[in-house]
Amino acid sequence: MTTTDRPLRSGQWFGAEGRNGFIHRSWMRNQGFADDVFDGRPVIGIATTWSELTPCNAHLRDLAESVKRGVWESGGLPLEFPAMSLGEPLMRPTTMLYRNLLAMELEESVRANPLDGVILLSGCDKTTPGLLMGAASVDLPTLMITGGPMLNGKFRGQDIGSGTVVWRFTEEMRAGRMTAADCAEAEVGMSRSRGHCMTMGTASTMACVTEALGVQLPGAAAVPAVDSRRYALAHAAGRRIVAMVGQDQRLSTVLTRQAFENAIRVNAAIGGSTNAVVHLLAIAGRLGVPLSLDDFDTLTADVPMLVNLMPSGTYLMEDFAYAGGVPAVMKEIGSLLHLDHITVSGESVAQNISGAQCWNREVIGTMTEPVQPAGSGTVVLRGSLAPSGAVLKVSAASAHLLKHTGPALVFDRIEDYVVAADDPELDVTPDTVIVVRNAGPRGYPGFPEVGNVPMPRRLLAEGVTDMVRISDARMSGTGYGTCILHVAPEAAVGGPLALVRTGDQVRVDVPARCLDLLVDDAELARRRSAWQSPPPVADRGWVRLYSEHVLQADRGADLDFLVGGSGSAVPRHSH
Repeated sequence: MTTTDRPLRSGQWFGAEGRNGFIHRSWMRNQGFADDVFDGRPVIGIATTWSELTPCNAHLRDLAESVKRGVWESGGLPLEFPAMSLGEPLMRPTTMLYRNLLAMELEESVRANPLDGVILLSGCDKTTPGLLMGAASVDLPTLMITGGPMLNGKFRGQDIGSGTVVWRFTEEMRAGRMTAADCAEAEVGMSRSRGHCMTMGTASTMACVTEALGVQLPGAAAVPAVDSRRYALAHAAGRRIVAMVGQDQRLSTVLTRQAFENAIRVNAAIGGSTNAVVHLLAIAGRLGVPLSLDDFDTLTADVPMLVNLMPSGTYLMEDFAYAGGVPAVMKEIGSLLHLDHITVSGESVAQNISGAQCWNREVIGTMTEPVQPAGSGTVVLRGSLAPSGAVLKVSAASAHLLKHTGPALVFDRIEDYVVAADDPELDVTPDTVIVVRNAGPRGYPGFPEVGNVPMPRRLLAEGVTDMVRISDARMSGTGYGTCILHVAPEAAVGGPLALVRTGDQVRVDVPARCLDLLVDDAELARRRSAWQSPPPVADRGWVRLYSEHVLQADRGADLDFLVGGSGSAVPRHSH
């Protein structure tokens, strides 16, 4: 059994004398625990976001059993408990509306219970940052295990990627180049195993980013969900969390400024999702780590994109795992990383990646022969249209649109644009700049992934596959196109996006990092004086609380009263 000279939190429950100790131990015994599990050993909480409503996480109960084996072996007491599951494929209006609710639930559940350390089991897009945000606000020894990606999708002899082919094939169907039967056949072959998206979408991005942060064990991000090695990693994680409790290796000692800098650079190297920006900002805010939107641009200026995965490349996560995964990428960009940073493995980044090798240079490039050059990751644009910033994933955009000026075509609701996009008479040209607003954190509400709006059918029929699209929304990490996202302040709070009118000229200059509305100040002042704040989106419940307190995208879209943490002090007695 692992022991420590420090008193453990769980001892104030299971080691208590008198009535309270009697209550805490007696009711736990109805699960058949032996007498000696209450002998002062570390109690490890296993927070699982398992749910059949979250297909990406539907195997996490099995993964939890592997974690338990490791905890028992190392002398701990594993106790599994549920956390709100956020399933990207099904939840409406958007899982992002509930990320902060998951974080709050996890924080309060951990603090309220007799836990000395926590294993976080996640997978789908928002479960990973939501759990990590909540755990950061408690700051116990914490280790994350993501559920792993699905096996490569298959369609007519080719690999297809989740999400990415959804956007591509449905556009092909709208253009008349694919049939509904073709898409139905692809639908069956795309999701053919347990696990989350196997493209470099947000789920895979956040898995890789958390490994780069140092809160997952080395190599854990990319191993497919159905690979026995993922269960072996979960077993090892169960062992390791008990040791972390003994060493008092709290989450705040892992998630330092160095960790975030490493993660931001790795995100650029893997061609990761723009959603990593808002999630990392929120996690840092829980820990008091100084991190700003501009860091995502300045820290990545010299980082090339090395990983050739959809949506920016060719391959999928299964190929990435076999090529060497995150350790191989980190070794390749090692000169740009903080190699002395200590991770949950108990060792430094340098030690974690010392034996890493790349087994397929088609999948993972080199610094001298990258997939795309430095500066191909997420960039931050500012200007009169986005004074607090907006983001663009350069690797997913079209080179000829990175400097562009054109007339705006403005829509107040995504639903209105979707209808108009199918109108064969829509007044639109390849130079038009589509603007969709009121889809930010407060406006939708919840900051949905609607920023990669569909192309107008008229242009698709002409062979045009991309145009500049601007919104205060996010986009799926599996998406692609010249989509400028996270415009802040959003339209619903009176940001300049609210003042744009159809026909206004909009200028995009990515090399100069500019996004400007070419309307004179006097006219903008007239428009602002006439602008009215939209009515509240809800009068009760979580949505009201969220909409009244959510921060803007450039601050991570957390709730203002959840920034920071309350620690792990044991609450007062319950009886």
